[in-house]
Amino acid sequence: MILIGDPIIPCEDVFKISTVEDIKNTKSNSTIIFEFNVDIMTYCKDNKVKYGVMVSSVKEAIYANALGTKYIISDIYTAEKIQKVAQNYMFDSRILAIIEQDAQIEQVALKEIDGVIYKYLIKSI
Repeated sequence: MILIGDPIIPCEDVFKISTVEDIKNTKSNSTIIFEFNVDIMTYCKDNKVKYGVMVSSVKEAIYANALGTKYIISDIYTAEKIQKVAQNYMFDSRILAIIEQDAQIEQVALKEIDGVIYKYLIKSI
């Protein structure tokens, strides 16, 4: 299970962005996170930038996976639906549910979602 933002488990550097220009101000070899945006996803794919995208539907998740996102991020309810589709179609992307506290890790694990990301990492998006 992937745990991004957990205080006990070291994780990769994650940066929130909202425009392509913001990418230039991030540390190399880090992962950027942003809300679903085809232009930014295309830029990241073309430039081999690791990224996670916040989605609100299965349709957005399908597009994000097709455009090479590392992480598809959503609320737990949506992540559960996306995870079923991802398993059926063997997505390369990993599905992450947004959580606020470590008590929610078990809930996410029992739904067989790939991992979690703590809300504090993405709250200003």
